[in-house]
Amino acid sequence: MEKNKQKKFKILAEELRLMALQTVNYADSGHLGGSLSVIDILTDLYFNEMNIKTDNPRWEERDRLVLSKGHCTPALYSVLAKRGFFPVEELKNFRTISSFLSGHAEMNLVPGVDMSTGSLGQGLSAAVGMAIAGKIDQKDYTVYAILGDGEVQEGQVWEAAMAAANYQLDNLIVFIDNNNLQIDGELKEVMSPYPINDKFKAFGWEIRQIDGHNFEEIESAVLAAQGLQGKPVLILARTVKGKGVSFMENNAYWHGKVPDQEQFKKAVNEINQRIKLLGVE
Repeated sequence: MEKNKQKKFKILAEELRLMALQTVNYADSGHLGGSLSVIDILTDLYFNEMNIKTDNPRWEERDRLVLSKGHCTPALYSVLAKRGFFPVEELKNFRTISSFLSGHAEMNLVPGVDMSTGSLGQGLSAAVGMAIAGKIDQKDYTVYAILGDGEVQEGQVWEAAMAAANYQLDNLIVFIDNNNLQIDGELKEVMSPYPINDKFKAFGWEIRQIDGHNFEEIESAVLAAQGLQGKPVLILARTVKGKGVSFMENNAYWHGKVPDQEQFKKAVNEINQRIKLLGVE
């Protein structure tokens, strides 16, 4: 990825972090930690990789994305709104009873959402089903899925992983948002899924390991995965929970907590300052 393009995506990702913060602030509810860690990946996929049409969200030839860590809607909704699937103003209604933007995304309500998720561990199974359907229907679309690393503790993930390799789903690319924290603390303190890469490799997957906040590495990993034949690809992305807000970074407390107004202003100022600096590089 050339330098100007990297700069463009860095600024865009910061703007999306700001939007995610504002979305949670509107509702006084939502999950920021994992949203902030996954925004760079979502930015690259929706603005750089995926073949989609905002004016036709159910276009049959589109690439699909399953956000299996479905509580991270502040990130997903911000990306979808910025991409043009629905007006940005709708984010103000996040988690209100009359809004279509509930805490977990619903495919029948939110334009651009390909699968209703939120019950952790189930998203990969849905993505595998979509990829199998693509093979049967001889479609050329790619299915992307994003899992949380704590989510890998679920047994259903491994059944889906086995099926994906068995059916040689080279139209399936899976990211694991490896921020090493879940709601109760570090993964190793709860139930360690490590070594994640070796386990998926043993199940028959191709593995890529990247810095999940480096756009050049994200793009390169996706391009390599798109060119691979005969097996699904896992991209294990090292990330920072709460990325971009100093007092949230690497702190499990911010998995689902909401900043007070003083903290919110501090977070907004930090992000705006980075946007300003990026703009004059």
